[in-house]
Amino acid sequence: MTSAKLARLLDPNAIVVFDGAMGTMLYSKGVFINQCYDELNLRAPELVRDIHAQYVAAGADVIETNSFGANRIKLTQYGLQDQVAELNRAAARIAREAAGDRALVAGAVGPLGVRLEPYGPTSKDEARAIFREQMQGLIEGGVDCFILETFADLEEIEQAIRAARDVDPKKPVVAQVTMGVDCHTPYGADPASVVRALESWGADVIGLNCSVGPQTILDCIEKMSPVSHTKLSAMPNAGMPRDVGGRSMYMASPEYMATYARHLVQAGAKIVGGCCGTTPEHIHAMVEGIRPLVPRLAANASRGTRAAAAGRRQADGAVATEEARPTVAAIPFNERSRWAAKLASRQFVTSVEIVPPRGVDASRMLADTTKLKTAGVDAVNVPDGPRAQSRMGALMTSVLIEQQVGLETVTHYACRDRNLLGMLSDLLGASAVGLRNLLIITGDPPKMGPYPDATAVFDVDSIGLTNLVSNLNHGQDPGGNAIGQPTRFVIGVGVNPVAIDLQQELRRFEWKVDAGAEFSITQPVFDAAQLEHFFSRVGTSHIPVIAGIWPLVSARNAEFLANEVPGVSVPEAIIARMRRANEKSKEHAVAEGIAIAREMLERIRPLVQGVQVSAPFGKIELALQVFADNL
Repeated sequence: MTSAKLARLLDPNAIVVFDGAMGTMLYSKGVFINQCYDELNLRAPELVRDIHAQYVAAGADVIETNSFGANRIKLTQYGLQDQVAELNRAAARIAREAAGDRALVAGAVGPLGVRLEPYGPTSKDEARAIFREQMQGLIEGGVDCFILETFADLEEIEQAIRAARDVDPKKPVVAQVTMGVDCHTPYGADPASVVRALESWGADVIGLNCSVGPQTILDCIEKMSPVSHTKLSAMPNAGMPRDVGGRSMYMASPEYMATYARHLVQAGAKIVGGCCGTTPEHIHAMVEGIRPLVPRLAANASRGTRAAAAGRRQADGAVATEEARPTVAAIPFNERSRWAAKLASRQFVTSVEIVPPRGVDASRMLADTTKLKTAGVDAVNVPDGPRAQSRMGALMTSVLIEQQVGLETVTHYACRDRNLLGMLSDLLGASAVGLRNLLIITGDPPKMGPYPDATAVFDVDSIGLTNLVSNLNHGQDPGGNAIGQPTRFVIGVGVNPVAIDLQQELRRFEWKVDAGAEFSITQPVFDAAQLEHFFSRVGTSHIPVIAGIWPLVSARNAEFLANEVPGVSVPEAIIARMRRANEKSKEHAVAEGIAIAREMLERIRPLVQGVQVSAPFGKIELALQVFADNL
């Protein structure tokens, strides 16, 4: 019986109906969203089993296990990371019991919830292993196939497909991504690109689910159908959620979903089902809605078979990767900005770090940066919410300085406050208005600042963002799609020569260089020997290094940097010098701080290609005193 149902699942012309939402049903039964729904497989198996049984009674040919988030990374949030196998086995067994011989059981696997390289810290091999662990539990519980759903990143779903083949090469794989109203994935892949990628990786069925309602899913299927050689699936939400009395409600009726199920089948999707907001009533209506189409379905020569898809795999069982998309040549480094031209010619560069204003009045800052330009400083560094403080945005501050003063900026850009889409939008706009020099940083967590309850995004880290900007410089967005004229950013990154775990810092520095970093700026240096040690270890990852210098103004300032600012190391000898100067007067302390900064500049100048001097408490004059005859 199961073999016949699997054959029908894979038959390019047979219509198959999947079930609807599990989370929607659990929520309707009083299970709130702050709980781990996957844990219910152990804590309330009868509740999960009853929902499966309702979908089988509604006419679903395939039901999905309650395991969408049952991977090690997502379960860690609930302290359940050691129960991956147990939760997935239970999910499969519960579904198997409810399905009996009336329906197939698909092991549901969702995204990991983290970014993969090159935009995140998780390697592809790590992701594959995490998926493999979850799928092994589903296999042990008795699933008939896998359904990979709601994936936004093609790189991630590739690893999920590979993991499925690792666990059981014969289990059918349904691979589904999510698309927005623009018919693109969140990473920018269009329907044709999705088809090419998923087919090349050997998915048995490819399709779409979640994010949007049936109209947009239909638009996307209509674009996928002409170019696909693989059976298509479509599992839309019950429309878009609306706020009703403080609750998010999906408003598409079962009758509406039934109408669009017919449209989806006519457009080429031979597997239909539901995602968020759909219930057994929706699935029953869809089953009845497509019933009249079944007898009249003709063979479709444009569809292939599973054997044809298997023939595209490599003989050794590996999955062929999609051909690399073409890139355009980046603008030559020395032509992107005056800052880059000096770095390219190995000239010593100078910059001063200012702090953007707290309010909207930028007059003092513009006056200060005018002094820097007059003094001959090459650029002004504009931090982006340092120490999680709320100030004028670095991008807009930089635009003001460049347009009203004419001094180049090195704009810090933090990952903390923006998701991937927001970053992409910011960067395209920054390039359009002429900003060129970026210092890409991960950003300080909000708990350091005055708004500790603010939400940090950290959609990607500095390594991932470096990859993104490097791609933009080669004319591609994160999804590998052409953007036309490439950006011309000069890509800088941070590095800490005095990191507690220097080995890890060196690894991350190497990864940043591999990702496309072209210069780096260090944390404030107060010990030249530590910088020399860093250079002795840095190996081949050597790009121009700009040393950070901070002129101290008091013993308290030195103690604060040493004890409360992450990544800064102030030797006890320096703190002692500042204490002795403080005992004389405030003026002596400031003079001693300037003297220490000058000494540091002279000692490290042969090692680095420039310095960034901070203006303590916004005092530009102190920063300029550090340079003395070095401008």
